[in-house]
Amino acid sequence: MSARPRPLPAREPLVRYGAEAPAGAVLLHGGRADGLGAPPWLNLPALRMRPFAEAVRRAARGRSVLVAEARYRHRCWNGERADAARDAEAALAGLRARFGPVPVVFVGHSMGGRAALAVAGEPAVRGVVALAPWCPPDEPVAHLAGRRLHLLHDEADRVTAARDSWAFVTRAREAGADATGIPMPAGGHAMLRGARLWHRRATELALEALATTPV
Repeated sequence: MSARPRPLPAREPLVRYGAEAPAGAVLLHGGRADGLGAPPWLNLPALRMRPFAEAVRRAARGRSVLVAEARYRHRCWNGERADAARDAEAALAGLRARFGPVPVVFVGHSMGGRAALAVAGEPAVRGVVALAPWCPPDEPVAHLAGRRLHLLHDEADRVTAARDSWAFVTRAREAGADATGIPMPAGGHAMLRGARLWHRRATELALEALATTPV
């Protein structure tokens, strides 16, 4: 019998922009369902989030908003382990240790959207902008009361289902979240067609969430 792999140590978030700030946007990239391998050196899902980081930086010009990327130990979710959610928690802890209790908005794509929604009940989190998120039907929602959630999805997405996002929005509202589902006109799962609209809309919603007063 082979030994169970030891969990890799948590990784602090990579701060892209902002040395000091009273608020932060944390980006969470996509991944896969199962596998304990580390993200590859050429991490295409992480690279896809870089334009979102730049869009937030530009839009927040004149405001103190840091932009950071969560760094994953594993490239996959891995069932009950929920590794990406644990890495999102580690990103929050890393920001808190470095900057103090700053309010945070998550911008997460696919698996990263699922991770963001899973830990959005943390006190620092003002809201989530989930892009083509992975929303299984049995995903918990009770912890989302008082959180601002925006789920953006192209209904032509063939990797994750927009209907699951809309169902999640309905359940989150019933749990007390300020949740909206936003159909996007194009982009599929990778958000490449019509990318500028994805970048602009996500940025607007993220900055709006940071400006809200927590419930």
